[in-house]
Amino acid sequence: MGFELKAIIFDFNGVIVDDEPLHLELFKRVMSEEGMTLTDVEYHEKYLGYDDRGCFSAALADFGRSQAAGDTVYVDELIARKADYYHAVIEQRFLLFPGAVELIRLASSRYPLAIASGALRSEIERVLARGEIRDAFHVIIAAEDVSACKPDPEGYLKALEKLNGLRPGAEIRPHECLVIEDSVAGVEAAKRAEMRCLAVTNSYRAEDLRHADWIRDSLIDFDPAEL
Repeated sequence: MGFELKAIIFDFNGVIVDDEPLHLELFKRVMSEEGMTLTDVEYHEKYLGYDDRGCFSAALADFGRSQAAGDTVYVDELIARKADYYHAVIEQRFLLFPGAVELIRLASSRYPLAIASGALRSEIERVLARGEIRDAFHVIIAAEDVSACKPDPEGYLKALEKLNGLRPGAEIRPHECLVIEDSVAGVEAAKRAEMRCLAVTNSYRAEDLRHADWIRDSLIDFDPAEL
């Protein structure tokens, strides 16, 4: 199943940073402040894989607050409040997945790297700076840079477009990219972008991620040359 690998695009939450439990904690906190109680099971079944806007909008609609779900100013305030909580917590916790930093440093010496994530840019930048790996990434596509969240392929396609903009005359084609994902929606987005996908079982079971080209339990000791 070998292929000519020319670029790697990482998801962020659940791949580089182990903060899905934190996002759940903070999402529930903000929802509770607005008078809505959300269970862990509901979050994992309905909202895991959404960006913040998708999460809040869908949850508000599910709680019968359709008008609020369509109120951009209101949803923006919820997103900003959650982001403030995130920044405060992330300063106290170092949450990078084992093997992620080593893989990023190894891969950056061989390939151009990008991130395509539904996370806010400020959150991505903060975590990468703490892990001292910001300079490994040529391109970052965050929630603010796309109009549709995964499983829409927009983020991955935009990341590749930006990478190619840095390399005039050396175009990288979608099937020469490896996406590293942890979610069902992310795997679907990668496949819809016509990219190869390696899924890591940090958030979902292997059987749920079966449409990925490769599946691993972790990124520890992973070398992309193995593919």
